[in-house]
Amino acid sequence: MPDFDLHFSPFSTDEAASYKLIELPSELVGLLENAIQSSDPLGLVIKGDPTEDAVLCTRDKTYSIRTVNLSNTLLVVTPPPDTEFNFAEDAVVIRDQLNEILELAPAVPRISKLVGRLRGREYDETNEEDDEDEEVDSDGSSRYTYTQAREEIQASDAELDVCLKQKRILIIKDELRPISPSYLNNILELTLNVLVSESLSHSAASLDRLTSALAGDHGISRVVSAQVLAWFGEIQAGGKWKMNEDEVIKELGLGILREHKNDDPIEKGAFVAKWKLAVGDTFADRVSLNLLAGNYLEGRPVGRIEHEYLTYFPSSTLPTDPAARFADLFLTRTKWRVEDITPFLSDIAVNNKERDKLLLKYCRAISESGAVWYTARAQYNG
Repeated sequence: MPDFDLHFSPFSTDEAASYKLIELPSELVGLLENAIQSSDPLGLVIKGDPTEDAVLCTRDKTYSIRTVNLSNTLLVVTPPPDTEFNFAEDAVVIRDQLNEILELAPAVPRISKLVGRLRGREYDETNEEDDEDEEVDSDGSSRYTYTQAREEIQASDAELDVCLKQKRILIIKDELRPISPSYLNNILELTLNVLVSESLSHSAASLDRLTSALAGDHGISRVVSAQVLAWFGEIQAGGKWKMNEDEVIKELGLGILREHKNDDPIEKGAFVAKWKLAVGDTFADRVSLNLLAGNYLEGRPVGRIEHEYLTYFPSSTLPTDPAARFADLFLTRTKWRVEDITPFLSDIAVNNKERDKLLLKYCRAISESGAVWYTARAQYNG
């Protein structure tokens, strides 16, 4: 074996704790190797302010970062630095000592900050004439931009774009504005009306004709309508819009359901009838409560045992922290069937395996009358 002269760095005091060792999962190793071979920038970014646990983001995924202690010390060594110190040519210099590594694990995007920054910034028909070039609104509130979100929100760029679509957040001259649910429903209802009045196919409608009709007849900005149509369909070659029928039907159903919270549940049959009326005869047979999973509770309120009633209960308003999420769920109901609780976990677990781990950690399974129910492992007090 070759022999080397081993030295501590003359700058060891300044360099102490300046190195971190990250263990890469296999998919990141593949990305790194491909980037080296193709000379294509990898685009790894670590995000998080001093009050947050840092995450590492690729172009399309987010990874949590946690510290794992090592049983043995690792030495970070390099060839001698190019300084006036007289090291032998084959010397090895110890630059740092490591007693821990950083471990990466796939994580769901952390978008609660985004929701908080946009609270009270809803966009509706009253905003169509706003001066969008001002950086501060007339009430003194500052605007939050897509550029800021890419820098601050702990999510990859691809995941952020998906989040904006799912949360129905518009980008207007780089500013982010969540669209008012009532205004969104109005736009969708008008779109269905335009398809009928203009004799346009919902699977290949002219995007230009749709946005023109919505602007000319109803005063809806083309910037707004084009983004809404992209949320609820696919823009194809030749400027054709193919509607995602289930997404449109779902949103119209949510528009009705939002009016029926804890103190005003709606009878299931009456709700379905109103929903079918809203979507029209063309799509009435596509109406299904499965489209609204994770947005409602079903039950028989006291004094109304003859019918099932629905209550608006969206998972998007629940805490993103798993412990707090389960606490809220079990404060709402003391026990859940697996098919009822799982829709409320999809946004806090990266896949079904992680979801099942959460169920094992926070729930206890019990059997009653041949059915499996989940109850809380801990007692959550209101």
